[in-house]
Amino acid sequence: MKILRTDPDRFGIRARLLTLLLPAILGLLALDSWNDYRALRNQVQDAYDQSMLEAAHALQSSVAPAQDGSLQLNAPAGVQALFATAGPLQKYLHVGLINHGETQAGRTEATLLGATDLPGPPPPYPDPYSPDGVRPVWYDDFYAGHPVRVVALRSQVLDGQGRPFSLLVQVAESTVPRDRAQDATLRQELIRDARMVLVMVLLVWLGVTWSLQPLERLRKSVLQGKGDELKPLDTSGVPHEVAPLVEALNQHLASYRELLEQQSQFLADASHQLRTPLAIMLTQAGVALREKDTGQIHTTLRAMVAQIARSRRLCEQLLSLAHANESAPPAGMPTLVDLNAVAREVVLQHLALAHEKNLDLGWVDARGDSADTAAADDAPAPAVPVLAREPELHEALSNLVHNAIVYTPPGGQITVMAGNRDGMALAEVRDSGPGIAQARRAEVFERFHSAGSVAEKGSHGAGLGLSIARAYARRNGGDIELADGPTGTGLRAILRLPLAAVPQR
Repeated sequence: MKILRTDPDRFGIRARLLTLLLPAILGLLALDSWNDYRALRNQVQDAYDQSMLEAAHALQSSVAPAQDGSLQLNAPAGVQALFATAGPLQKYLHVGLINHGETQAGRTEATLLGATDLPGPPPPYPDPYSPDGVRPVWYDDFYAGHPVRVVALRSQVLDGQGRPFSLLVQVAESTVPRDRAQDATLRQELIRDARMVLVMVLLVWLGVTWSLQPLERLRKSVLQGKGDELKPLDTSGVPHEVAPLVEALNQHLASYRELLEQQSQFLADASHQLRTPLAIMLTQAGVALREKDTGQIHTTLRAMVAQIARSRRLCEQLLSLAHANESAPPAGMPTLVDLNAVAREVVLQHLALAHEKNLDLGWVDARGDSADTAAADDAPAPAVPVLAREPELHEALSNLVHNAIVYTPPGGQITVMAGNRDGMALAEVRDSGPGIAQARRAEVFERFHSAGSVAEKGSHGAGLGLSIARAYARRNGGDIELADGPTGTGLRAILRLPLAAVPQR
């Protein structure tokens, strides 16, 4: 037996799941990490900015008139030390005064504290006399070779003599510490996301492996089982998504096991049926060899010929039965067949056999009185059209008519007719024989079950005719049923097929 092998799909369940999950999870993690990073960045910025703004407000509130009337800075020593120019945190400050009483061209700035070269705020400059002048101005710039974050406060102050001055307070801080804090936060986010992705991949891998373990056990049990056992596969522990597949396989195995049992029974029955005639012929041949009377030898040879003829018919029926029970679709497509014409042809072929047994074999044409007129037509329309394979219908009807001839006593009547009723095509074989009891009508369709009694079985046949006829009928979408004769005696064998539509000419 040739086993077809196909390459397994390299893109397995694990790969499919990871292909579906990884892009979505990575996208969600990236979006979530970006949102968290922005939120933490704003928090870091706000914390550092708040510290700078507090220092700027402390310096601004520390400018006050001295005893001599001039303005001086009384900044806390802690603030000055924190914002020392050479400090390791690279923080800078500047406090300057501009006398508004001087002319525009002669205005100069007096630095009270800090560096004099800190970058000023970008224009437009806030007016210290307006309400917006007291608002802090934030900007980024470069100082001493590195980026800095600067906050500037402008306000108006009066000295001891009431002269107005514009006060500018600047606090600058290097962005390196806050960038480091943001980078550390980003690294933590990336490490957390990578850890989550690895855990997800591991869980998918383990989950698929765990889910497929019952199938692996199922595979091993199938490989370890014997080929002739064909036991149903155990579905316990199988995931419910795969259970329908296993159940379908069990149904297939059951059908295949039933087919094997039928074939084994068929071979056993056929061997049994052929063994008896062969033994009889062997005995008859031995008798003929020992017989010296020529007439007796001829009698023995005629008996052997009759036995050979019965064995030949048995072999032909066995072949027909095997062909009718094939699971593979038969060769050729069904065609439009006139069941009436097929039944008429079967009757004509069996007239000689019926005459030999002194039986009245009759035929009732489905066309009635128009049969003669239709016969003159070159291509008459089908009287009882069906879609079927004509040789198989012919074989089915031949078996029904032959059975009727075999079981009807001499002097009896057999009538064959065709027609349609309730959308079904019918071919009916009626005989005046002994009939079949209602309780036995189902079993006579089984192989090697004769319609006659046990004593009559050897003389009437092997009991394959009805089984062959039903098999061919079912292959063409129909069936065969048995019923009592019209008067309550005899038997009616009815072949039913779906009636086909006749194409319009």
